[in-house]
Amino acid sequence: MRRVTLFVNGTSKNGKVVAVYGTLVDLLSVASNKLGIKASCLYNGKGGLIDDIALIRDDDVLYVSEGDPFFDPQNEAKATSEPHGAHTDWLTLNIGGRLFTTTRSTLVSKEPESMLAHMFRDTNVWGNKQDRHGAYLIDRSPEYFEPILNYLRHGQLIINDSINIRGVLEEARFFGIEPLADQLEAAIKSSQPPDDHSPISRKEFVRFLLATPTKSELRCQGLNFSGADLSRLDLRYINFKMANLSRCNLTHANLCCSNLERADLSGANLDGANLQGVKMLCSNAEGASLKGCNFEDPSGLKANLEGANLKGVDMEGSQMTGINLRVATLKNAKLKNCNLRGATLAGTDLENCDLSGCDLQEANLRGSNVKGAIFEEMLTPLHMSQSVR
Repeated sequence: MRRVTLFVNGTSKNGKVVAVYGTLVDLLSVASNKLGIKASCLYNGKGGLIDDIALIRDDDVLYVSEGDPFFDPQNEAKATSEPHGAHTDWLTLNIGGRLFTTTRSTLVSKEPESMLAHMFRDTNVWGNKQDRHGAYLIDRSPEYFEPILNYLRHGQLIINDSINIRGVLEEARFFGIEPLADQLEAAIKSSQPPDDHSPISRKEFVRFLLATPTKSELRCQGLNFSGADLSRLDLRYINFKMANLSRCNLTHANLCCSNLERADLSGANLDGANLQGVKMLCSNAEGASLKGCNFEDPSGLKANLEGANLKGVDMEGSQMTGINLRVATLKNAKLKNCNLRGATLAGTDLENCDLSGCDLQEANLRGSNVKGAIFEEMLTPLHMSQSVR
């Protein structure tokens, strides 16, 4: 009867002496029970695959594999025989099941105060666990570890688009690589959109515009554009409902059919803007400048400013045929030389409003407050029926 000594592939410790009988399948079954693995093939000491039990001699040393290639156990012996404290020997890390091969100096030189440096500066000081191939076991994500290892190799932070930068940040914190963690935090902060209360700049908004098809409505509801320069931009059909546009520069912008309902336009400059068919219900444009604006749509679509706060606005020379200003507040506003033909001004507060030189033909002024309003140099006579309930 023959006997052989069995080792797990790649190791030379904890061997088992077993008797050889029956077939190769029987020997593999015995090896599985003795070594606690799922044996599928046998190698001799030179890495030769044994496929017939007749090739086995008495007292042979065999290496049992679960299907992986032959791994020379002498490599393990070389790794353990390195001088104490050597920093240039090669080693393998098993990170979450994925193998990484690097040098000890890579792990300890770049960031000497990191956890990795303390783990591998002095061999086995931390009692690092190894798999059966001698790779050091670390229970972390290999996907996020790879950018960290590359950083330790060449000092540059490079992260592929498919990798979540927040995951790399958590790994950097875990391994105690503080300079890298600081870089990652700065990168995350710069890649994030502005906080909810931070105004959006012209550059950022133009980028949004360019990324949106011309036939698609751009939703900017509730966004903060305070003080932004949006002059001469094509802003047609954009939803600015409840947006903060205070002190914005919107001169000569095209806001045709845009939705500015309940938007804050206080102190904004809209001189020369195209406001055909605009919706500005209950918007706040107090103190804004709308000189020479065009609210008149040839197709008949009327601008709606019902209930808007237009205190002290300057709308001199604007075209507002058919505009709806019902119950709006125009106290102290300047509407000199405006075209207000067919405009709805019912219930509108026109106190101290300058309407000199305006065309108010067929305008509805019923119930409006015209106390102190100026009606000098009117282009057409103002009939009493227009201002009587």
